[in-house]
Amino acid sequence: MKIKTSRGARLAAALVLSAIVSACALPRSGPNKREIFAGSVQRDGDAFVIAVNDRVTRATAVVPSLGFSEAFQRAGKVGSDTIRPGDTLGLTIWENVDDGLLTVQGAAATLEEVQVDDSGFIFVPYAGRIKASGNSPEAIRRLITQKLDTQTPDPQVLVRRLAGDGSTVSITGAVNGQGVYAIERPTRTLTAMLARAGGVAIEPGIAQITVMRGSQKDTIWFEDLYENPRFDIALRGGDRILVEEDSRAFTALGATGSQQRMSFDSQTLSAIEAIAQVGGLNTNLADPTGVFVFRNESAEISNQVLAREDLTGDQRMIYVLDLTEPNGIFIARDFVIRDGDTVYVTEAPFSQWSKTLNAVTGTLATADSINSLAGG
Repeated sequence: MKIKTSRGARLAAALVLSAIVSACALPRSGPNKREIFAGSVQRDGDAFVIAVNDRVTRATAVVPSLGFSEAFQRAGKVGSDTIRPGDTLGLTIWENVDDGLLTVQGAAATLEEVQVDDSGFIFVPYAGRIKASGNSPEAIRRLITQKLDTQTPDPQVLVRRLAGDGSTVSITGAVNGQGVYAIERPTRTLTAMLARAGGVAIEPGIAQITVMRGSQKDTIWFEDLYENPRFDIALRGGDRILVEEDSRAFTALGATGSQQRMSFDSQTLSAIEAIAQVGGLNTNLADPTGVFVFRNESAEISNQVLAREDLTGDQRMIYVLDLTEPNGIFIARDFVIRDGDTVYVTEAPFSQWSKTLNAVTGTLATADSINSLAGG
């Protein structure tokens, strides 16, 4: 009996030793702090590992700047009755003579369905080619009157649109009513036209509005239209308006509430907000002294962060946040997360020790069972 017990003890001890030796291979969510620091440039690695402080937060606080150029902002409002190519006009002309150019005594000349050509012109007998596109019916009336006035005294001209929407814009994307809309008196500005289309169909805080006018294209945050009235630009015929959701995202890994790729839920996102967005730190695993942000940083910002001038090209940067520091929460609240960042939270050393202990105790329990069987 003693021999069997001795053999069982030796077997248990061997299994315990095996578990302790292999503890480094226990399941975990990623590298620990020591391994990350071992890969730093300071230790012949290929990434700069930087502890975040107030200076670093200021140097890295880069937020996408959106807005309309001066060309968009200077454009005046289009008249609600502006004619454009493809519109069809009706012309009526009265002459103050018995035998006129176009009329006979007591009658009026009516020119129905005069279509504006692709170049924006119409043809009127004796008046020639008249520029119609971009003008209102009243402006066209004056142009025709001036042309005819040199040939017949005091002509009376009436111009009206018979068909066509005049100046129109197209609205697509995340709006409640996509379509082509005429620029009318109440809808000559961007906000008014968006309202005419039923408003945006996504969260306003992450909605972006892009206006394309010829070769020009500018994008603005939806909320900025109301915070900065100068961005409520006047529209032009042919404008294309696209409403879409902010496409920026970051990836959360490690000891967080969830591990996934997350879209930004606001124009600016701090490290604290990013962690909260994925459910916070896992209280059973997370090491609050080991919150890392992995990023490819531009040379300009990298030089500022590292107080250098010799770096060129994008640099691999790993920013370290310690939430247990006296001002750690404030720094994490000020540190800006950017598109493509990876937020990684390491596991606490106790977590790894707990896993090791569980493995050892599990192994001992198995050894006891084997020993009992051997003794039986």
